[in-house]
Parts: sequence; C-alpha cells; structure tokens
Amino acid sequence: MTCSSTAVPAIAITRAGTLSTKAAFYLLASITVSFLAGSAAPTPLYPLYQAKWGFSPVTVTIVFGVYAIAVLVALLVAGRLSDHVGRKPVLMASILTQIATMLLFAVAADEAALIAARILQGLATGAAVAAVGAGLLDLDKARGTTANAIAPMLGTATGAITAGLAVQYLPAPTHLIYLVLGGVFALQMIGVGMMAETTALRPGAVASLVPQFNFSAAVRVPFLIAVPVLVATWALAGFYASLGPSLVRTMTGSHSYLIGGLVLFVIAGSAVISVLSLQQRDAGSMMVIGTALLIAGTATVVASLPLRSVTGFFIGSAVAGLGFGGGFQGAVRSVVAHAAPRDRAGVLSVIFVVSYLAMGAPAVAAGYSVALLGNIFASARDFGVFVMILSALALAGAMLRRSTARVANAASVPTPLRG
Repeated sequence: MTCSSTAVPAIAITRAGTLSTKAAFYLLASITVSFLAGSAAPTPLYPLYQAKWGFSPVTVTIVFGVYAIAVLVALLVAGRLSDHVGRKPVLMASILTQIATMLLFAVAADEAALIAARILQGLATGAAVAAVGAGLLDLDKARGTTANAIAPMLGTATGAITAGLAVQYLPAPTHLIYLVLGGVFALQMIGVGMMAETTALRPGAVASLVPQFNFSAAVRVPFLIAVPVLVATWALAGFYASLGPSLVRTMTGSHSYLIGGLVLFVIAGSAVISVLSLQQRDAGSMMVIGTALLIAGTATVVASLPLRSVTGFFIGSAVAGLGFGGGFQGAVRSVVAHAAPRDRAGVLSVIFVVSYLAMGAPAVAAGYSVALLGNIFASARDFGVFVMILSALALAGAMLRRSTARVANAASVPTPLRG
C-alpha cells in the first residue's frame, strides 16, 4: 500500500486485512488522543488520592514531575527509533506498556504505586508521541501537522473532563476510568497490527538510542525561533496540570471533583478551537497571535486571583488556551515544514523534549513554592507573571522574525526597469 492521500472511506480495509491510508491516519491520531487522555486522567483524581492517602501538595507535584521526566527520558532515548525500525514496533511496545500502566493505576494502594504508574506512563507516552507524530506526517504532511497540534490538546481535554465526571458521578472512579482506557488501548493495539508500515526501514537503530540534538541547517534556525514559543505555551500547560484543580477548588470553596477536570478541559478545549480557526494562516502569524493571546489570557487569570473571581479565572483560562493552541501549532508547523521524511521522528522528539521540559520544571517549582509559602494564590500569581514574561519574549521574537522575513522578501523582488 502506498501512503497517498487518495480519498477512501475511513473504515476501508485493503487487501490482506491492511487498514486504508485514511483509516490508519485516524487510528494514529486517536492514539495520541488516548495517550494524552490517559496522562490527564489522574489530574482530577489528585484531591481524591490526597484525601484517601493523606499526602501533601508537594507529593502531587512529584507525581506530575516524574511523569514529565519519564517522557523526557523516553523521547531522548527512543525518540528517533521509529525512523529506523518503523513506526509499528515502537507503537506496539508503547501501547502494551500503557495497558500495563492502566492496570497498575487501577490497583494502586498508595502514592508509591501512583508514582510508579506515572513513570511507566511517561516512558510509554514519550516513546509513542514521536512515532505517532511522524506516522501522521508520513501519511499526509499537511493534515498530519494539524493533527499533531490538535490531538494532544483534544486528548488532554477529553481525559480531564471524563475523569472529572467519573469521580463526581460514577462508582469506583480510581478504578473505572483506567479500566476503560485500558480497553481503548487494547483495541488500538489491534488496529496498529492491521496497519501497513508508513516508513522505510534503515540501519542505525542502536546508534539512534544515543541522545543527540543535531539538526540539519534547514531545521536549526526555525527550531531556535520556535523554542521561546514552545517554552511559554507548555509552561502554562504545566501550571494548569499540576496546580489548576487545587487552585480553582480553593477559589470556589467547592468540594466538587468535576471542577478540577473542568479547568483542564477549558484550556485544552479552547486550544483545539484555536488550532482549527488558525490552521489556514502561516506559521509566523499563528505564533504572533498565539503568544499575544497567551499574554492577555494569563494577565486576566492573574488579575482574577486577588479578587477570587472564578468568572475571570475561567475567561482568562479560555483566552490563554486559545493562545496555547495557536502558538504551539505555529511553532510545530514552522519546524516540521523543513524536516526531511527520514528525520521526522527525531525532529518531533526534540520538539516534545523542549515542551515537556518546559511543562515539568516550572510546575514542580510551583508545587514547592506552594509548600514553602503556604499560599497557592501567591504561587499562582508569580507563576503567571513568569509565563507572561516568557510569552512577551516569544512574541517579540516572532514579530522580529516576521519583520525580517518581509524585508528579505521585499529585497528579493526585482526593481522594474524604467525606460
């Protein structure tokens, strides 16, 4: 089967039981959604775990932090592996690990088991995201770039709100959500087994396990320009994932577990809307619009804190989510457009390394700040100011890049001869 963009029904299966290109594309996108849903699912459950096992807010940030570190390790070691052994073997191993992780979550009896499950989950996610992302680009470069921006946000929104609903309304929420996700992963594993490989195999698999950040010259400059945007957007995501539920529960005085999932749902859901709305714009425009919205949204959130304004907090979160979606999509598109097919997984892995590092480190620092100061609002304010500074730097860089590009394009236009 060739990896063309021929229009076929999404459920079509070609000869020998192989999924069609379109079906394979949607399957790969669904894997990113489910993996990120699985990573977001524990967030609304943290208050329940705290009440059940009596651990501190610092433990919550440790649980979050070890996941981010595990993702980083997997990206650094296995991020380029699928460029050599193929996308399917990496995905099969990752999904199998995710199924085992869901079982571990379901039977967890203390914070040690929770931390172990998060480490396994991070390793599986880190190994999978680069392979999935590269596979989507193999099948359809234009739609694959958009899917790589939408799927993580859609997964985060889905996992957060589903877990929140499960905690609020269903029995055994710390078991049921994980068992359902485990069933989804099992079905996806069957689907991957029916896929055709999307990339040619090549030697060097063992050497690819050695972490490296070497880029071609064509990728290096766009990547360096995109880094500030990646850091600003994912630092905000880390804050919401680690402290968002506790912050909004403190603001509202509510004991509802659903509201913790609603926080992530708002920011991730608005990010999806932003990606879909801005996908026809060029990468530079998306980064400028995204970082500007990120500043405006974060400023609204910070302003709502001393007023204890829940309405202002959610409005600011929605605007910041729009900025997250636009900024991240623009950053990804500006880089992968210059990556050769054989280097796609490697380039995406480095993008995600920067993203998860930006998400994990500030979030852990914020958790320790809460523990030291004993004031979640002061920590949230300081974190918000930090994100606004990062966003302002990213906006300045994006605008300078666009200005430079316009000058270069104008200079390249030949002057008409006058006679």
